[in-house]
Amino acid sequence: MTKTRFSSLSQGAIALSLFFTVLCSSHAALAQAMAPDSLRIVSIGGSVTEILYALGLQDQIVAVDDTSTFPPQALKEKPSIGYIRRLNAEGVLAVEPGMIISEAGAGPVEAVDNLKAAGIPIIFIPTLYSPEGIVEKIEAVGAAVKAEKAAEKLAANVKADLDLTAHVISRIPEKERKKVLFLFSVRDGRLMVGGKNSHAAAITKMAGGTNLMQSIEGYKMVDDEALLSNPPDVILMMKSHGDAISNEDLAALPALAHSPAIKDNRIIRMDGMYLLGFGPRTAQAVKDLAKQLYPDSEAIRNLSLGERQ
Repeated sequence: MTKTRFSSLSQGAIALSLFFTVLCSSHAALAQAMAPDSLRIVSIGGSVTEILYALGLQDQIVAVDDTSTFPPQALKEKPSIGYIRRLNAEGVLAVEPGMIISEAGAGPVEAVDNLKAAGIPIIFIPTLYSPEGIVEKIEAVGAAVKAEKAAEKLAANVKADLDLTAHVISRIPEKERKKVLFLFSVRDGRLMVGGKNSHAAAITKMAGGTNLMQSIEGYKMVDDEALLSNPPDVILMMKSHGDAISNEDLAALPALAHSPAIKDNRIIRMDGMYLLGFGPRTAQAVKDLAKQLYPDSEAIRNLSLGERQ
């Protein structure tokens, strides 16, 4: 009786021990799978890719999207899974990702739903068009890949540059602030421009300019009258391959022909991802834009920032 009871207890103890051994092994395997040196990351969104490279995790990236243009080697070293808003779930799954880190706005919805259904962890990084939003973005990417310390250091350096840039630019007198028109595109003679709550408005404000189209929301087409009654001092555009819209083309548009921007040839073209990415290089982009808005400002010219290009 005693012997039988002892035997049953022993067998139970052995079974329990084996259970915990398997459980601990499973947790160890999971921890190993989530370790930074074993991730298989699909990075979607140029700023996410830029942050991952800045954190030294480029070897863990198995694919990127078409907006991942910085650093330049990203699209050369990694396969592309297409444009952030036109993803194909099968193409993403083909690279066997362990996780997907994406800027907000990835789509279409069906593709994202299919990836979730396949059991791939997807982490969406919030995008706020502000210095605080950039710091939060870096910290969020760091948390996603268990690289909090490296992200904290990067975020601190970026914040220091953003703070210094904001301090210098804040000295520009209000009456000297340039009225900036962000021109996204021209279609059949009509202008699509950047209004409030957009990347364009945010970067313009950070560089010391006044966004001309604060009366509209986001990016919209505007009639000529809107610009004839309120002409821009400066036209800001994204640099495109071959610069399809030439300065001569702009000067021929009735809405802009007689503006100070055209008369003074104040047309600024900058790389789109650099200008509107809101990532680790944004302080430098703000400085570069401010230098072109206010070329006579010695304080802006002499602004010294960390090397992020």
